[in-house]
Amino acid sequence: MTGRVKITKEEFIISEDVEEVLKKKVTPFGTGAKVGCPKKYLGRTAYLVVCKE
Repeated sequence: MTGRVKITKEEFIISEDVEEVLKKKVTPFGTGAKVGCPKKYLGRTAYLVVCKE
């Protein structure tokens, strides 16, 4: 899917080929945290947007 992601209010735009958008929970990992994603994306570039709840 070719697309564009735009978040308004403060405006954050990503204009690239978008394959999939994932919504995941941040989970504990040692002394930090992680967000998991499918193995098919190993070695690919990913964008993580942390939203205020």
